[in-house]
Amino acid sequence: MTPFEIIAKLNAAKIFHTITSVREGALLIDAAIPGERWEIEVFEDGRLEIERYRSTGEIADESALIDLFESFSDHQ
Repeated sequence: MTPFEIIAKLNAAKIFHTITSVREGALLIDAAIPGERWEIEVFEDGRLEIERYRSTGEIADESALIDLFESFSDHQ
């Protein structure tokens, strides 16, 4: 499936998405639906890599954001 076909399907389904590039020779289509996010990477040779991230449904407060920043800054 080409990037244009994927984008057309996302548009038809009214799924929010963005297009970026984080690896040479590949486009990254980031799509979001409630409770889930997809990273669809399309390579020049037509190969696809797809990662799905699903929410646990757990809702956190502001303290979780502080924890996330502290955890990330410790690993730099």
